[in-house]
Amino acid sequence: MTVSNDTQFVHLAWQRDEKELANVTFPMGADPTGNLGRMFGVYDCGSGLTLRGTFVISPDGTLMNSEVNFFNMGRNIDELMRKFKANLYLGKKANEGCPSKWKDEGDATLTPGPEMVGRVHEALNG
Repeated sequence: MTVSNDTQFVHLAWQRDEKELANVTFPMGADPTGNLGRMFGVYDCGSGLTLRGTFVISPDGTLMNSEVNFFNMGRNIDELMRKFKANLYLGKKANEGCPSKWKDEGDATLTPGPEMVGRVHEALNG
């Protein structure tokens, strides 16, 4: 789901006219009062706008990832999906760690611990 402080009518116009959103099938929520933006700490009182926040929240309500970009900085869906898949994977393999270049199940993971400190490169490339 996406949410912005645009109205539902602005979202409809975006979906109709912006080709980058042509395949969007998920709900686009409206937060014209900024209440949700305030709750997540991305509402800018000076401009009345929200920063571009991305939050991955587990079904039990745990915040798994957050990223906040300035107004004019786009987000990378490939990186968001990498983080999403990593969280799904780690939900099944909590004793492992997904390094920054991990993309999909089967890629190298790490076993966090004191012996790993300062040796990530060696563990991934050794």
